[in-house]
Amino acid sequence: MTIGSRWLVVSLLVCGAMSAQEPQQPVQPTPQSPEAEQPAEPEETPAQSPEAAAMPDLNAPPEYALRIGAGDLLEVKIYDVPEWDSKVRVSNRGVVNLPLVGAIEVAGLTIDEAEDLVAQRYVEGQFLTKPHVSVFVSEYATQGVSVLGEVEKPGVYPVYGPRNLFDVISAAGGVTDKAGKFIDISRRGSLGAPTRIEVNSDGSRAMEGNVPVYPGDTVLVHKAGLVYVVGDVFKPGGFIMENNESLTVLQAIALAQGTNKTAALKKAKLIRRTENGSPVEIPISLDKILAAKAEDMKLQPDDIVFVPYSAGKHVALRSIEAVIQTATGIAVYRR
Repeated sequence: MTIGSRWLVVSLLVCGAMSAQEPQQPVQPTPQSPEAEQPAEPEETPAQSPEAAAMPDLNAPPEYALRIGAGDLLEVKIYDVPEWDSKVRVSNRGVVNLPLVGAIEVAGLTIDEAEDLVAQRYVEGQFLTKPHVSVFVSEYATQGVSVLGEVEKPGVYPVYGPRNLFDVISAAGGVTDKAGKFIDISRRGSLGAPTRIEVNSDGSRAMEGNVPVYPGDTVLVHKAGLVYVVGDVFKPGGFIMENNESLTVLQAIALAQGTNKTAALKKAKLIRRTENGSPVEIPISLDKILAAKAEDMKLQPDDIVFVPYSAGKHVALRSIEAVIQTATGIAVYRR
């Protein structure tokens, strides 16, 4: 053994003896900050904002999904078991009778829900282990859209799935000449106010009102406002306020193709119904309005502009005509 090796062995023996003589001290824990001493709290899921909480569950069936109703005709098929296929009509109680499993209540269910329910019944009855069921509604008895109001053919029109507003109005023959710009859409089972759609006459924005409609909806096309011009005018009648926009007395008279020569312009009046339904008469200075000496009055739906007949003007005109006829006769006679 070399001298270096001997010194190494001696050093190790000395160190071992010294460590054996010193008592072993307990290990002191490393001081921690007050934050570290607190037990870790489980992380909380951040609270959802009201906007996020109001978001619909995308996995849930749509609120207005096509649903099975009494009287609908269903075709129920089970994959690889064609002898159990059925074509059944939903009873008034909302049930269908299928082979082996008997009566199943399907009214109010969506197609997907009905398929899951039928498959579950076959599994519960131990007829099948993993059945693949398909349900097809070949004939709907209740899933229609009611189109009412100012359309050519009001009625209930079948809608197989979601459609747009203009589709069902076209199915009803389109709107009438008296249709206004407001259309109300009521959802089946909804307790809120109907959704009001304003149809824009501007071609570039007309499609904004072509909103989706769903089975069970009711579409009501409102009537446009009418203004009536009666009395001593060239063409008395009712005139539509274009898209329920404002119409003035002067414009209404123009739509009636003007007043006759015998009209008592100073005695014209506007007949308007109050909120309780009683009519009131409002004088109109029609002579001054026609002469641009008075402000033109704005009309409201169902207003009546009455232009009375002037007997005095009639007599005066008859006298003038008589004079003209006499003068014309003299002129002819002299020829």
